[in-house]
Amino acid sequence: MTDATPRPLWIGTYPRPGTAPGSGEGVHRVDVDPADGTVRAERLVAAVPSPAFLALHPSGRTLYAVSETPAGTLSAFRLDGPEGDAAPVVSGAVASGGDDPCHVLALPDAVWVANYGDGVAATLPADPGSGDLGAEAVTTFPGAGSGPVAARQGGPHAHFVAAAGDDVVVSDLGADVLRRYPASPAADGATDEAADGGADEAGGEVVATLPPGTGPRHLVTLPDGSLVVVGELDARVHVLTPDGDGWVPSSAAPVSAGAAAGTDFASHVTLSADGTRLHVGVRGSDVLAVHRVRYPAGSSGAPTTEHLADVPLGEGAWPRHHAVVSTPAGTGGAAGATPATELVVVALQGTSELATVRVDTTTGRGEVVSRYGLPTPPACVLEA
Repeated sequence: MTDATPRPLWIGTYPRPGTAPGSGEGVHRVDVDPADGTVRAERLVAAVPSPAFLALHPSGRTLYAVSETPAGTLSAFRLDGPEGDAAPVVSGAVASGGDDPCHVLALPDAVWVANYGDGVAATLPADPGSGDLGAEAVTTFPGAGSGPVAARQGGPHAHFVAAAGDDVVVSDLGADVLRRYPASPAADGATDEAADGGADEAGGEVVATLPPGTGPRHLVTLPDGSLVVVGELDARVHVLTPDGDGWVPSSAAPVSAGAAAGTDFASHVTLSADGTRLHVGVRGSDVLAVHRVRYPAGSSGAPTTEHLADVPLGEGAWPRHHAVVSTPAGTGGAAGATPATELVVVALQGTSELATVRVDTTTGRGEVVSRYGLPTPPACVLEA
């Protein structure tokens, strides 16, 4: 039986095409009906320039937004003010440490930012109880390196930060590598791992090297510790398996049916709650691709992925980000039974819409069951 409780979401948005940051975009709040996927009660709750990515502090008391602008900004909003999350209150705003920040990760005692423009990864302490930003200066880790795709890999481009135990892993789209840093460098008293002998010129330890031209964008961690990394530039899904203190590429497959480098660009990837399905947004062909994750029967061997289906999102949709907001309990595979499905809300940057997709968890096939137009293009979907 499906829980009928509306799912509240935060939505980060871009300016309208052709307009400057600060021209009406901001952070929106919406509710999604898990029964039919309908989006309701949309309202702009915080006017902030180009909030391309959002993150919620583990305490639930602070929402973070990065403004994807030159000389980017990290803003913090308290959600426990007089009007609660209906009216977030700005509690701090600091420089992101680089240009065009595109991702933010919230940990209990630190906030991390990936600055795409100049490849800088940056971090700032946070109060574990409230999420308030610390008064200390931002700690920055300049990027380094390049790749063979001249138009996109002329230099480093930090794109995503993932938690990894006591560390974080940063994907560098420009250099085709993943780098590791201490999750709380100030607390560890170390902001440069050169002494460890595994650092590159960016100051981080390279823990995985992808094939040249991959353009690693976003990633998820599988239950066995392997990583799945989507390549924005090569349109492939890469499985990386643990190897010593890092990971090595194990297998790769096209991100969607007929996907081709240069025309299809993977955006975001999510892993189902049971660890058996991947959902990948693909711009160009404008689909939500669904893959099965298969694990080896024994203790040895590497996980593999199997492409199941592509859900069309509409011409020009340009799916930038998504979130799985509901996985209803199904009735199994009995004859005549209703198949188990999950609900995915996709930010369609190209058409300024939120699309709600219902996906069959067995076959991967699905359909758009609801669309909701926003005044400015959506960039990020975050469960409240």
